[in-house]
Amino acid sequence: MKIYYSSKFAREYKKLPKVIKKIAEEREEIFRQNPFDSRLRTHRLTGKLKTYWSFSINFKHRIIFEIVDEKTAWFHSVGTHNIYR
Repeated sequence: MKIYYSSKFAREYKKLPKVIKKIAEEREEIFRQNPFDSRLRTHRLTGKLKTYWSFSINFKHRIIFEIVDEKTAWFHSVGTHNIYR
């Protein structure tokens, strides 16, 4: 799967602790193979974010993404649950 990163995602990713970045990279590899792998806990968002999806890095951190087609995704945001606001 081809992944594009928004400038907002890039800024937020830079601020993450190194340990979280390492886990995020591992999760991204899983995502590239299968975005709906059960280890990611992928789910559709609701409300004003209903066109987006989210998957878990760990229990605290998430990545919000958008599926463009079956081979392309955009990562829009990364962080704690506060990114849903």
